[in-house]
Amino acid sequence: MKVNGNGRAKILTSDELRRLFSDGFTNERDRALFGICLYTGCRVSEALKLQTTDIKGETLTFRKSTTKGKLKTRAVEIEPGLAAILAGYHPKPGAMFPGVRGVTERSPEQRRKALSVIGF
Repeated sequence: MKVNGNGRAKILTSDELRRLFSDGFTNERDRALFGICLYTGCRVSEALKLQTTDIKGETLTFRKSTTKGKLKTRAVEIEPGLAAILAGYHPKPGAMFPGVRGVTERSPEQRRKALSVIGF
């Protein structure tokens, strides 16, 4: 998280992360979306392009076409913490994170709102 929009990013503490996921994100979709970013290190844009078929067993696959450099497919083991977050989210087959109109969309306002709940 950038401080005042520039400079070095602030690293959230364990307590801040716990509060963000318990109080900041108000729905399972947002918890799952940002949980994937937290546990895999992917960008929000990469997570938004995931399909429900990209999760198989204990592996999450980022297809070559969805990664920043589009250089190679990347498979990531789903850690127990992420598995617990994903267990509460049940999207329909297709896009993992469909938007309000059925298309995947970014929601910077949702992120700002979630961070403001925990004091940022």
